[in-house]
Amino acid sequence: MPVRVQVGRRSGLAYMTTVSARRTGDMVLIALTFGNQSDWARNVWAAGGCSVRIQGADYDLTEPRFLTMAQARPLIAAAFSRRERAGFRMLGIKQVLCLRIVPGGR
Repeated sequence: MPVRVQVGRRSGLAYMTTVSARRTGDMVLIALTFGNQSDWARNVWAAGGCSVRIQGADYDLTEPRFLTMAQARPLIAAAFSRRERAGFRMLGIKQVLCLRIVPGGR
């Protein structure tokens, strides 16, 4: 599982959270198991981005957008396996957080 780092919007402290994230092209998708009102999702939104490690590679991310599964369908199909997508349906995941990889970042 990738580890994402975000800065608390009130505390200013850095936090690490394990998430289900995948890269597709210049985008990273994070499945929102608990929706867009979780503290970490709100922190990423407020900060305008975060960092993530996927398969040993670190990425700085920006331009966070909350997308419904329908809006993100082509990106989700490219990034997550059929088994993972079935798991999303079973868990009732309704949104993903879509972020753009910062060019020239880590």
